Amino acid sequence: MPSHIWAAYEQRTLTPLYICLPFVIRSSRSIGPVSHTPRTRREPVKPMAQEAVAANGRPAKPHAVVIPYPLQGHVIPAAHLALRLAARGFAVTFVNTESVHQQTAGALGLDADGNIFAGAREDVQYELVSDGFPLGFDRSLNHDQFMEGVLHVLPAHVEELLRRVVVDPASTCLVIDTFFVWPATLARKLGVPYVSFWTEPALIFALYYHMDLLTKHGHFKCKEPRKDTITYIPGVPAIEPHELMSYLQETDTTSVVHRIIFKAFEEARGADYILCNTVEELEPSTIAALRAEKPFYAVGPIFPAGFARSTVATSMWAESDCSSWLDAQPAGSVLYISFGSYAHVTKQELHEIAAGVLASGARFLWVMRPDIVSSEDPDPLPEGFAAASAGLGLVVPWCCQVEVLSHAAVGGFLTHCGWNSVLESVWAGVPMLCFPLLTDQFTNRRLVAREWRVGVPIGDRGAVFTDEVRARIEGVMHGKEGEELRQAVKKVRATLEAASAPGGSSQRSFDEFIDELTRRCAGI
Repeated sequence: MPSHIWAAYEQRTLTPLYICLPFVIRSSRSIGPVSHTPRTRREPVKPMAQEAVAANGRPAKPHAVVIPYPLQGHVIPAAHLALRLAARGFAVTFVNTESVHQQTAGALGLDADGNIFAGAREDVQYELVSDGFPLGFDRSLNHDQFMEGVLHVLPAHVEELLRRVVVDPASTCLVIDTFFVWPATLARKLGVPYVSFWTEPALIFALYYHMDLLTKHGHFKCKEPRKDTITYIPGVPAIEPHELMSYLQETDTTSVVHRIIFKAFEEARGADYILCNTVEELEPSTIAALRAEKPFYAVGPIFPAGFARSTVATSMWAESDCSSWLDAQPAGSVLYISFGSYAHVTKQELHEIAAGVLASGARFLWVMRPDIVSSEDPDPLPEGFAAASAGLGLVVPWCCQVEVLSHAAVGGFLTHCGWNSVLESVWAGVPMLCFPLLTDQFTNRRLVAREWRVGVPIGDRGAVFTDEVRARIEGVMHGKEGEELRQAVKKVRATLEAASAPGGSSQRSFDEFIDELTRRCAGI
């Protein structure tokens, strides 16, 4: 690592690099050392910001550099945001990590150096950056080591890339995932505005933003947090401690993820703008309170065009074609089951859910991600499950979720409550059975089950049981409860549709954001 980059990042990270490196390279498998030489897979190319120059020597287009967090649930909305920006006249550079690109390319049969936007737009410049680990390193199995690298090593690699692609700071902005720990600092160094892109609800942003209040009142960062209702977060209706994000429920706040969250929200306070994948009508008081803190734009839901298979290559697993099987099922009869692209379940939890699914007698389509329990346990379903469910269900490693949810055969969604999944399920009019696993998913469940009433809870971590799973499935798929949920989903879907339509709140908010950023990047 060049000495000036080493010094800058060693001074400003929460834990010095030389302390964290032993944890980064320690693994249950033999791996190579973390690379400290910033690099990209590509030879330097002429940045897009130089393509068209106006008569005054300034680029004709404002330039947005979009960098998603290196997890699929963050890459997907960032990629579709990049398309929106390009459609509104921005020159866009999209930066993926080499690891995310390699997994995507392998899953979808792309060229190793191909552009994931090739099927959507030819004018999005696509760049790759190393996260510091060998491509063969198992980031799922070695989660904490990977996160240490994201915290301490990735920033220097990103800085070197940005110093190449940011040619004209006056016309450039950084559109960076909020969870990164460096955007405001790096934006100041480069002399460009920082747009913090928040891929989750405004409620969760507000809770993280006000961690100081949770600490002050004894609900966080203490050995015995208070259990009473939280009523003091600006713009947030009364919320119970068990509805907080998982990391705010933990008493040990020294983990690498906690350190990332703390530093990321220090940086978020230095953002020039917040762009959020939500809808104002769904979170009005929270958004109003956040707008008193920062320019805050609710521009969701951010979906692929037409709510169809994405033209941008963002899937990190090969997608099975489930259409023929779904076509053969009666309308509304199939329970779709997926726990997302990131979090894990225990084998015990999986077995309880599997037994409940069988006991319900429901038809099902189950996405069984290869590492859902562990990448070392690729076949975690109970012995005999396949034989017992023959004729009723289909198990696949991955699928195109928007296509499945849009199919008339699907009548319910057993979900981990990731925010992308929640928005997609509502848009498709499918009620949810909520089994949150990690982080924001517990708070998302509150929105789904308590506020919007478009889903039901189905147990908790370590406390999900066959009988409850069976009863909840029967209620949603066949009972009066299911009919009530479907009517409620229609109302919330209408809210999303209205916000996304011309003149709707999200469209107006995005227009205002574009106008403001265009003026700023033009020096007006």
